[in-house]
Amino acid sequence: MPEKTLAPEAGPAPSGPAVEPLAGAEVTKPRSLGQDAWRELRSNPIFWVSAVLLVLFLLMAAVPSLFTSTDPGHADLRNHYLGKPAWGHIFQQDWFGYNGQGQSVYARTIYGARASVIIGVCVTLGVTLVGGLIGMFAGYFGGWIDTLLSRLTDIFFGIPLLLGGMVLLQAFTHRTIWTVVLALATFGWMPLARVMRGAVITQKQADFVTAARALGAGTGRILLRHILPNALAPVIVVATIALGGFVSAEATLSYLGIGLQSTVSWGVDISDAQNVLRDAPHVLLVPATFLSLTVLSFILLGDAVRDAFDPKLR
Repeated sequence: MPEKTLAPEAGPAPSGPAVEPLAGAEVTKPRSLGQDAWRELRSNPIFWVSAVLLVLFLLMAAVPSLFTSTDPGHADLRNHYLGKPAWGHIFQQDWFGYNGQGQSVYARTIYGARASVIIGVCVTLGVTLVGGLIGMFAGYFGGWIDTLLSRLTDIFFGIPLLLGGMVLLQAFTHRTIWTVVLALATFGWMPLARVMRGAVITQKQADFVTAARALGAGTGRILLRHILPNALAPVIVVATIALGGFVSAEATLSYLGIGLQSTVSWGVDISDAQNVLRDAPHVLLVPATFLSLTVLSFILLGDAVRDAFDPKLR
């Protein structure tokens, strides 16, 4: 009889840690560009310094009564003519002294932030909208549309911002915040248009745009859902940096006497202070310092945002 083959006895199970199935593994979702940028901004001290200063200036513009209860238009020539600063009286009306009209420099500096910040923000929103639309249409459609819009942009580029603003403002007999916004926005949209055009040209050649077009997506869907979100990053950076320039431009126009009228503004106060600079330099230095800090904060914030959105600059 043939011998029976005995099956080998099963040995002990191999020892070692149990391997979890691949299907149960937790998958980490990739971060978006905005999440990466925010992570980079949180570790940048320049971002926090500029952000804190800007929040302070925005509060001054929105709710000046938080900082002072003094009327910036109240004048007392008899008792306060060119009064010297009382540096120990923090947050009081004589903290920064008085101007040639006997008005509190501290109160006028606080209330002067409103006009400068409102003009800077509104002009930036306006030029971003106008320049963004022109650049998006020129970059996406190309051809004669791109040629026409690009030549229009070149024509406006030949007109300096301040010169164009001065000429346009001369057409208004009464100049307010909104007339200054209109003048600066009319001659300030061109850099945003060029940046948007270049970003759209780059994005429309991407594979996901080609795939969306092959799947039958319309022009509006491609522009709004695919190209615009990916082209906004450089536009946001340029707009943030330009905001500080618009604040400075408003102060320059007001200093020249062509900007705001009968409105508390840093530019107006600097213009009025030039006649008493030798006798009371604080009347000019205080609003000029706040104006410089505001412009510097916007520029630093724009630089930080640019570094965060561009991995090559990190």
